Amino acid sequence: MLVAGFPAEAFGTNCFVVAPAPGEQCVIVDPGIGVADRLDELIAEHRLQPVAVLLTHGHLDHTFSVTPVCNARGITAYIHPDDDEMLADPAKGLSADLTALFGGRLTWSEPEDVKPLADGLVLELAGLQLAVDHAPGHTRGSVMFRGEDEGERLVFSGDVLFRDSIGRTDLPGGSLEQMMASLRDKVLTLPDDTVVLPGHGSETTIGRERAHNPYLREALQAPRKGW
Repeated sequence: MLVAGFPAEAFGTNCFVVAPAPGEQCVIVDPGIGVADRLDELIAEHRLQPVAVLLTHGHLDHTFSVTPVCNARGITAYIHPDDDEMLADPAKGLSADLTALFGGRLTWSEPEDVKPLADGLVLELAGLQLAVDHAPGHTRGSVMFRGEDEGERLVFSGDVLFRDSIGRTDLPGGSLEQMMASLRDKVLTLPDDTVVLPGHGSETTIGRERAHNPYLREALQAPRKGW
């Protein structure tokens, strides 16, 4: 499997391309703010053909370039239904400060083709199989994408899990209770050797986070309540 990526200049949001090998079809994960040119270069470098964009959640720093990326290539965007309203109105996921920062300066449109993600769904795209884990807490529709390559497990964790930290839960649609349940039920159940490719910051492993991430230790004590 080929996994290549880079952080966007704005907010350091990681954008990834995933393909079975160079010269094959690929999926794009979380095209954020100002990534179009560098994404085009990465796709050309590896001779890839994008077939879909996968969104870990609906926040603007992860979705900003989804419409031009999808519409220019005639490909589908995938997002969980609980976050798709942010594709129509990004302000619904922003804090008051960020709304003031972006307010009135965004020309926004949704991708022409959007399909829903669901917990437990296995996406078969570009010769890949990626399992979807609904993991609310950062947003209502946050998901993670899990894959495997010759026995090596990996997870695109979005803003659910970072190295030594987790995504914030104080934005609209966020919930600390839901986040703790997601960490307990969707993150801590993964094998220690799973490589974590987060929405921000450097990669890590589940084993490292299990040992060092204070939020995962707290999640072990989270009460078992539904959301």
